[in-house]
Amino acid sequence: MSCFQDAKRVVIKVGTSTLTHETGLVNIRRIEELVQVLSDIKNSGKEIILVSSGAIAVGVGKLGLKNRPSDTPSKQAVAAIGQCELMYMYDKLFSEYNHNVAQVLLTRDVIESDARKENCINAFERLMQMNTIPVVNENDTVSVEEIEFGDNDTLSALVAVLTNADALVIMSDIDGLYDADPRKDPHAKLIPRVEELDESIAEKAGGAGSNRGTGGMLTKIHAAQIACPNGVDMAIINGKNPKKLYDLFEGKPLGTHFVANKVQK
Repeated sequence: MSCFQDAKRVVIKVGTSTLTHETGLVNIRRIEELVQVLSDIKNSGKEIILVSSGAIAVGVGKLGLKNRPSDTPSKQAVAAIGQCELMYMYDKLFSEYNHNVAQVLLTRDVIESDARKENCINAFERLMQMNTIPVVNENDTVSVEEIEFGDNDTLSALVAVLTNADALVIMSDIDGLYDADPRKDPHAKLIPRVEELDESIAEKAGGAGSNRGTGGMLTKIHAAQIACPNGVDMAIINGKNPKKLYDLFEGKPLGTHFVANKVQK
């Protein structure tokens, strides 16, 4: 997996299940570890773009709600509250390692308008020139697509393509893509490398995500279908231990590597 070792610009997506406890409340220790590792990786010379879910979960905790809202307007409101708290945490923690962050809220239709797409690309490029770490999330307050149907997996792939990233890393609550559902089949085997995104891969990805997130393996395969044809290598790894990112960027086998089509890069 030397491509991750050699990658200069990297998009890292972290999901709600990685950022929270089973209670739904923020996993402070894990977020602190994630920020420390990303800061160190940036210090090594890589450019980091963080795509972070978790606004609704953080909002639920901030408001002291017993359960995640079920209706869309409440989800939008809770996301607006949670996004402020989420960015406050990232800003505070990254500043401890002398790194500045920038909030970027997007909707997936950004690529449907040439003008908006160009503006987005220009903004990211200038942020990278300013040596910041963009923290990207779906604009849940005005866009209901993600909070109703998907997750930030697709968004992270779009960001990777827009920013001409070398690699996309999706940190999940599972080690990678298996040949069967490991939650149901104890004999399921991890697939370490995927070179062709055919129908059989999509079939292996059936099933929803955790009760704290909204995505599943299928949305991650969709992300690979966006990233890989555009020359972006993608990995799915378990986000339980953020320090595993060191192994990935040192070229050690980890998770599932979806191989990019470098001809179209």
